[in-house]
Amino acid sequence: MEILTSEFFQRALIGGMLIGVTAPLMGLFLVLRRLSMIGDTLSHVSIAGVALGFIIGVYPLGVGLVFALAATFAIEKLRKAYKSYAELSIAIIMSGGVALASLLFSLESGPGINVEGYLFGSIYTLDDLDLMLIGIVTLVVLVAVALHAKELFLISFDEDAAAVSGLPTKYFNMMISVLTALVISVSIKIVGALLVSALLTIPTACSLVFARSFKQSVVTVVVIAEIAVIAGLTIAGVWNLAPGGTIVMLLIAMLLLLLTFRRRKA
Repeated sequence: MEILTSEFFQRALIGGMLIGVTAPLMGLFLVLRRLSMIGDTLSHVSIAGVALGFIIGVYPLGVGLVFALAATFAIEKLRKAYKSYAELSIAIIMSGGVALASLLFSLESGPGINVEGYLFGSIYTLDDLDLMLIGIVTLVVLVAVALHAKELFLISFDEDAAAVSGLPTKYFNMMISVLTALVISVSIKIVGALLVSALLTIPTACSLVFARSFKQSVVTVVVIAEIAVIAGLTIAGVWNLAPGGTIVMLLIAMLLLLLTFRRRKA
């Protein structure tokens, strides 16, 4: 139990709680826009940036963030090119991201690169710079969502109606994508590239079971994610389990319980 009061665990808890707000919040907008798979795509591209960061000796998460932003603009361009097959843009960028990451990691495979940590998360290794970056991204996301809540609500549920009403849909689509890229790039060290999509989508899946309004969904996704993060980190710390995997398995368990409860109630 001493691990719960250690400095590295406290940093992990702070970082996890911050991501527990922003990741499910952006995931809600992605799911409503039927773009839930974009999380996997941007996380894999971010891993390529992390690999390049190790090679050139630059802060890996920072380079991963730049790669995720570049991938966001590329996805938007491809979505316009394949209007009837918009999901192709996600598949293409994901394939490119995985290929580039594997090539870059093969170029620099020394002991300084913790590949497993970035694939499955290494939340216990968060340092002050990581927390500062996560904190900045959290602030940016919360301010953007608070200032444009009505516009994001409308564009998520009916983009055509939003365009007819005069909203700059291209701008808000890009804003959602950019904010998502920021969140995913800083989430990699917490839950890992292979698991970050779960933190984006499963809280939303839980909220859709019983939430009756958009406001309820916003509150619900954050509460569910925070419960999973806090409980997952505590369980993982006490029983020496993988933190990222523990958090995701708790989210899945919560979803199954909610689905079972709804079925019995019906």
